[in-house]
Amino acid sequence: MHAGIPTVEAEAVSVLSLRPVAATLGILLAILGAAMLAPAVADFAARANSRETFAGAAFVGSAAVTIFVGVLLWMTGRGQLTRKLDLRQAFVLTTSVWVVLSVFAALPLMWGSSRLSFTRAIFESMSGLTTTGASVMSGLDAMSPGILLWRALLHWFGGIGIIAIAIAVLPVLSIGGMQLFRTESSDKSDKFLPRAGSIAKRLLQAYVLLTVICAGCYLAAGLKPFDAVTLAMSTLSSGGFANSDSSLSVFASPAVDYVAIVFMLAAAMPFPLYVRALSGDASRLFTNPEVRVFLTIVATFTLLSFAQQSLQGIASGETALRNALFTVSSLISTTGFMSADYTNWGPFSDSLFFVLMFLGGCTGSTSGGLKALRLAITAKAIRQHLKRISFRAGIFPIRYGGAPVADDVVGSVLSFVFLYLLTFFLVGVALNMMGLDLRTAFSAAIACLANVGPGLGPVVGPASNFGGLPDPALWLLTAAMMLGRLEILTVLVLFMPRFWVR
Repeated sequence: MHAGIPTVEAEAVSVLSLRPVAATLGILLAILGAAMLAPAVADFAARANSRETFAGAAFVGSAAVTIFVGVLLWMTGRGQLTRKLDLRQAFVLTTSVWVVLSVFAALPLMWGSSRLSFTRAIFESMSGLTTTGASVMSGLDAMSPGILLWRALLHWFGGIGIIAIAIAVLPVLSIGGMQLFRTESSDKSDKFLPRAGSIAKRLLQAYVLLTVICAGCYLAAGLKPFDAVTLAMSTLSSGGFANSDSSLSVFASPAVDYVAIVFMLAAAMPFPLYVRALSGDASRLFTNPEVRVFLTIVATFTLLSFAQQSLQGIASGETALRNALFTVSSLISTTGFMSADYTNWGPFSDSLFFVLMFLGGCTGSTSGGLKALRLAITAKAIRQHLKRISFRAGIFPIRYGGAPVADDVVGSVLSFVFLYLLTFFLVGVALNMMGLDLRTAFSAAIACLANVGPGLGPVVGPASNFGGLPDPALWLLTAAMMLGRLEILTVLVLFMPRFWVR
């Protein structure tokens, strides 16, 4: 999104040059290092004891190291910044951004008042930048403001980066049917945005505007300014890092819950639709086929959860409806906030929310999961196959949004869904082999792969965190977070030997 960052170009080169990748990483590291100064200021301004003073100094030191390395990388490849990235360079950049930035973002968590180990700091920073929200940190209520602000900033930066990659990179790479999203989001009515730079600017405007509105609503609901701002950043990024071990339940406020519900759902919508709305065309917010699928899923699961709470005497009336809508919104948007510990609602609730963790929001949003577009295409493909079995001479094209969907797009979607489920299964089995019980292992696997955050049960559930897991499990889940956020294939293709040769 920076003016000097090269764009993606669909052409191959004989030798894979990493200099433009290094230059781009350098720019992003410099931005990350500069952002570390904000938590430093917050800590120095609030220093009431030596621990908070040290935390501020840790951010300054981390910023110096990060900016220094960023400048070195930029100088290494600055001569290549005017060249466009080819496809292979785009794959390398997309993965390396999350790896490299997570390493440097972990520095304040290791050197500051939280004193995390290298493994746990990497887990926390990757969780922040991928907007997963799974945490190994406890005692957040007494944590220094700099650490809390840094976690929120990681979410916020990760959110806008995710939107940019989903709109500018993944459609070009044709990952998991994302080429269909490119067609859906860039039809002829987008002539008011003729350049990629203009689209990026409008996306950032929409993201910032929604964050400001969300913070204002949290303030109106009674939160303190610091909590309102940090929670707004966590909400719009579909992140889920809160300033308390009890997440949003610490406020015990229906008003706060409803604000979170509205903006968690807003964050799960396609952000190009907000760009349209800023230009005077808000109609697609209500007519977009993926949005309709998404809202239908939200309504269905909310009604099921509401009915379960009412029938089992867990809650009733407005409380049951709010609990259901909040939990469904939190899980399907992959935000991971908690207003009530839904793991105590019984086996039906566990099954309901376990399924919900797979689904995710819309393409072009900050949420993770499979995405509503892929769910719709998969359902249509299954329906088409059943029709072909019954009527072998029939022709049953798959249509989405009124337009036919090419077979290669359908195949791409089905391949992605299969690979996604296979990855979930392998991660879950591996965690179980490390000593985790099945409920913990498989809920942690999908919580990290889908970037949801909390899992199920007393170990990794919403009332706990991932701090009790062994280091090997944390490394595996760190990889799962990155795989899920980068749509799996973007990372796996780097392990193909032919990728590095034309």
